[in-house]
Amino acid sequence: MNAPRILITGASRGLGRALAFELSRRGARVALVARHAVDLDATVAALRAAGGEAHGLVGDVGAKDDAHRIVGAAAAALGAVDVLVHNASTLGPLPMPLLLDTACEDLAAVLETNLVGPFRLTKIVAGAMALRGAGTVLFVSSDAATSAYPQWGAYGVSKAAADHLMRVWSEELRARGVRFLSVDPGEMDTQMHADALPDADRATLARPEDVARRVADALGDAARFPSGVRFAAQEVL
Repeated sequence: MNAPRILITGASRGLGRALAFELSRRGARVALVARHAVDLDATVAALRAAGGEAHGLVGDVGAKDDAHRIVGAAAAALGAVDVLVHNASTLGPLPMPLLLDTACEDLAAVLETNLVGPFRLTKIVAGAMALRGAGTVLFVSSDAATSAYPQWGAYGVSKAAADHLMRVWSEELRARGVRFLSVDPGEMDTQMHADALPDADRATLARPEDVARRVADALGDAARFPSGVRFAAQEVL
């Protein structure tokens, strides 16, 4: 069986980085997208040192002009993408403001990265998956998509919309063999969590590596996690 070819956004740190290592350890060939070359290069080097095949693609998911370049570079490095993981996201301005204090431009920027960017990438990748009759697209969600937290408005709205985007994609492409999933990873010990909640007790937070193992298990379990499912990583035993 050929090694799966996986494109992961936001892959230079946090859950994206942990997923890259976990999926590579399971035999996947990975292409990693991040905005900052230094962190991305370090991640790729570490993956290769561990014996994996990894390719770094510097790009901004929220930039329209980067979308085709990202997918084209991934295809040149790996071949056709079998799994697309939408992990990159932004909280918006910090500290996160109330909606009344959120500038329209700031809301638009959060939506561009967390919703419109994944939509663009999915349009490019999922069409080829549908022609092949196989493929998986995973959206990394949040409990902020289903619970209303003060000051998490822009981020929560973007994640709720992305979850519904996933469900619509699933209904439209289910018969073509393309699977769509959304995962709530829970609260993790990441830089993003520290940016949002700097006073949180890190000892209470999940390790991204543990969450990555559960997400990787779910990606491989189509019977338990069929297309259109939103699941919590903690549910995966």
